[in-house]
Formats: sequence, C-alpha cells, structure tokens
Amino acid sequence: MFQKKGEKFDRGESMTLIGEEAYVHGTLTAKGSLRVEGVVEGDITDAVSVEVGKKGRIQGNVAAESVSIAGELRGDVVASRHVEILAGATLTGSVRTANLRVEDGAAFEGSCSMRLSESAPAAQPEEEAPAK
Repeated sequence: MFQKKGEKFDRGESMTLIGEEAYVHGTLTAKGSLRVEGVVEGDITDAVSVEVGKKGRIQGNVAAESVSIAGELRGDVVASRHVEILAGATLTGSVRTANLRVEDGAAFEGSCSMRLSESAPAAQPEEEAPAK
C-alpha cells in the first residue's frame, strides 16, 4: 500500500479526485490524472491531465499535458498537448499550449500563446495567387 524508500512512483493510470466538499490549499503535485470538483487554492504541477468539473474551482497555476475546464480556473495554464474550455466554464489567465479549444458559452479572459507540438507536422504556407 505504501511506497518503499527508493521506489519510483508509477505514472500508470492513477486518478486523483478532489471532491465537492474538499478544499485544498498549497501546491499539489499529481503524477497521473486529477479531477477537481471542489476548491484548490494553489498551483497544480506535473499532472498528465487536469479536469475541472462544473462545480470545481482552481485559483492558481496549472501545468499538465492536457487541461479540460468545465468550472472556474483563475491562473496561468501550461499544457504540452491541449487545453479545452467547455461551455459554461471560465478561465482567467494566460494559456500556453499546442492546441486550444473554446466552446460556445465559455469565457476566456487573458492571453494565449500557441506552438506546434513536437509530434505535429509543420503547416505548409499557402501559395499566393498571382495579382490581376
């Protein structure tokens, strides 16, 4: 049940849930997936995926491979794969990701910096049509 000294944490299919009644204050390091239905005041780091449920609230920065927001997030987001802001969600802060999806009815106030992920092929520039 407990990890022995010197053992590495298995990044397998672990899922951590912050329930509706939970309040977390401080930095949270999640080596797998994290779902927030309660309140987190502090940064979330090193996660594979972070999901903010409809009743979830985060006030702090989030760093993960992917981030999905259905509730409220106030802070900066860095996601190596993608960020999605679902209908009814609010994100206030800067976003740095390879892919961003904002659904109709979502609120996003801040800045966004996008770059192609290392695995995605670079887009080819379109040829200009000759001027008439």
